[in-house]
Amino acid sequence: MSAVGTTGGEPAIRTDGLSKAFGSQRAVDGIDLVVPRGAVFGFLGPNGSGKTTTIRMLLGLVSATAGTIRVLGEPMPSRTRTVLPRVGALVEGPAFYPFLSGRANLTRLDAADRCSSGRTRAARVDAALERVGLTAAAGKRVHAYSLGMKQRLGIANALLRPRELLVLDEPTNGLDPQGTREVRALVRSLADEGATVFVSSHLLSEIEQVCSHAGVMSAGRLVAQGTLKELRRAGRPRVVVRTPDVAAARTVLAALGLELLEETREQAASALLADGTAPEDVTSALVAAGARVRGLAVEGSTLEERFVELTGEGFDVAR
Repeated sequence: MSAVGTTGGEPAIRTDGLSKAFGSQRAVDGIDLVVPRGAVFGFLGPNGSGKTTTIRMLLGLVSATAGTIRVLGEPMPSRTRTVLPRVGALVEGPAFYPFLSGRANLTRLDAADRCSSGRTRAARVDAALERVGLTAAAGKRVHAYSLGMKQRLGIANALLRPRELLVLDEPTNGLDPQGTREVRALVRSLADEGATVFVSSHLLSEIEQVCSHAGVMSAGRLVAQGTLKELRRAGRPRVVVRTPDVAAARTVLAALGLELLEETREQAASALLADGTAPEDVTSALVAAGARVRGLAVEGSTLEERFVELTGEGFDVAR
């Protein structure tokens, strides 16, 4: 597991040996997580891998069984009162009063914040609603909101005050393609303004489009973390053969002991390149078998392939 370097100063999030047990079951098992300041960090893993439990420990919502947590340079949960006002969070879906309007819900939530100013409350609420595209629906009762609108209202709540760290659990859940693009642009803009954004998601396309770093959870363990480029580079390379004789090429690749991959491109065959197998040896074997070779390339693994390699499970590429 590679360590993630910081972008300067102490990381936005650091855990050492963080664990959480429920009876005899370890939901999180000794993870050393490092989230650099200013990063958009994707937190990946199959359902039940420990992602949400980790997030709840980071925010002081549940206590850890073992290990330490530092958020924005402060120990958690002992410094919750000074840390959480600097953190915006959307965890396990938003919850609002259904018969109040979106604006009224945000106003009540802001009033409950001991650090907020009543004099600027209305302006802050309006700015948050505008930022997530809900100005036109601000006066509508929340029970009439779609799931995607409720999700955006939850993000607006996290943005009522300037935040150094945003923790978003499945932020595009329930959003249509346009809403997804808006949230993606919002995450980028928050990072551009200097905030650190920690995003838990099952959507690989979202992670690849907005994140600079990622960590992968599997069965309660953090099995990899780093920049997206580092994660891809750590995977096994693959050889891609462009040929009109796809069936023959696949037979040759299998005979060389290479693990065949499904290839979506026409007139192409691909396989994971094994240690000790040189690309020129693959070319020679193809020519000897009479397979016509129009091109041969060695490519790094995709993030999806790396995820499957680390967890043994597939990944939701799109909803």
